Amino acid sequence: MENWVLTWPQYQVLLTGLRGTLLILFWSFLLGVVLSLIFGVARLSPREWIRGAALVYVEFARGISSVILLFIMAIAIPILLQVGQAPLLMLAAIALGINMGGYGAEIVRGSINAIPKGQTEACVALNLSPTQRLRHVVLPQAMRIILPPMGNLTIEILKGTALVSLIGFGDLMQQTRNLIQSQLAAGVAGVTVLFVNVLVIYFIVAQVINGLFRLGEWRLNKRFEERTGRSAVAVGEVHA
Repeated sequence: MENWVLTWPQYQVLLTGLRGTLLILFWSFLLGVVLSLIFGVARLSPREWIRGAALVYVEFARGISSVILLFIMAIAIPILLQVGQAPLLMLAAIALGINMGGYGAEIVRGSINAIPKGQTEACVALNLSPTQRLRHVVLPQAMRIILPPMGNLTIEILKGTALVSLIGFGDLMQQTRNLIQSQLAAGVAGVTVLFVNVLVIYFIVAQVINGLFRLGEWRLNKRFEERTGRSAVAVGEVHA
């Protein structure tokens, strides 16, 4: 490595690792969102046993170490099930998704609780079922509150994907270690430049995620303002 610049073959290796990182992030995010919605809503269930089961999951997911959960999923479970070749992508995504779901469930619960009680009372007056209230009234409004902290949580999961290199999955960090071990990034200067580039890659991906969530938040706010404006006009016409 010369002049503190990576070569194209080195960038190709890092891009291969980045694809692995984005795959882990994508599947972890999908699972995390599903678990967040299910257990966030379950935490508000009128049935005590459902609230209790949801609370157990939330406390477990938030309390256990991500590293330990990764090792359990990728090493212990395949041994117990006598699986020859463990699907590391799936197992790592499940581990990170479980972790995200625990924190996300509390975000969903808090956001739903932040919706004015009058909205629910109006739904009851209109004879809407609990599912209809949640789907058509509560969740659409709660999404405006959910998105900002969920975006931060997604970025935290992105950072957490670096842990999957510990179980041998070829993510960005694993490919970085491969470059160092293969002497393609030798010396203090070479390793320093390599890690600076990796740092920049993580930063760029985090900013893309942040931008997407900000765009979603802007669109939801705009739609909410449009609906509020139409409602105000309709009320004015009725009074007129």
